[in-house]
Amino acid sequence: MILSHKHKFIYIKTHKTASTSIEVALCDLCGPEDIITPASRHLMKHRKDARAQNYRLDHPAVPKRPLLKRLLRRPERHYHTSVGFYEHMPGWRIKAYIGNEIWSSYYKFTFERNPWDRQVSWYYYKTKSKDPRPPFDAFNLNKRRAWVENYDLYTIDNEMCVDFVGRYENIAEDMDKVLETLGLKGKVQLPKTNVSQDKLADYQTYYTDQSREIIGDWYAREINVFNYSF
Repeated sequence: MILSHKHKFIYIKTHKTASTSIEVALCDLCGPEDIITPASRHLMKHRKDARAQNYRLDHPAVPKRPLLKRLLRRPERHYHTSVGFYEHMPGWRIKAYIGNEIWSSYYKFTFERNPWDRQVSWYYYKTKSKDPRPPFDAFNLNKRRAWVENYDLYTIDNEMCVDFVGRYENIAEDMDKVLETLGLKGKVQLPKTNVSQDKLADYQTYYTDQSREIIGDWYAREINVFNYSF
């Protein structure tokens, strides 16, 4: 998640939408007062001077760490909500932290991806440490493990809360639209980061009729809003 006071934009980082590549690019535009949340090692790999900044926040709306963890002085995970701003942060929480004036006046954007394609990428991400890797259909039988929370990041009360949702399928063109709107077109380029080496090119080959229907039911909201199809 990036909040730029310098350029007056808020980037909400969704899952498996080339979000790290977008974040890497946007970091080049940020000033010293902008908020950059801690991210993966890939961000640090592609920019030696890239670092999280200004993400800690003392605000009544920030959840407090459990008393037991505080008493035991357990270390704080850098992306935990108790620090303030964090990586995959929903719009409603960002708005609560920054207030209506900034939220309403800044340009807010994010990216989404065909859920059937996205789920395959998510599968590889969540099972990368498994040897052997479980079958795709078996992975999707456990919704708690396999669910991708994107829609709730860029909506509030089931209503769109951002100004623009780009498509992963048209990422270069849609990123240009974002930059043009901000008056920054041509200022940055998207690198390739966090790419799975094992994933097959055609996501449709992973699906049975059962898993296709499961994913269609899980992500019916995105599918209906953005007219995605299998």
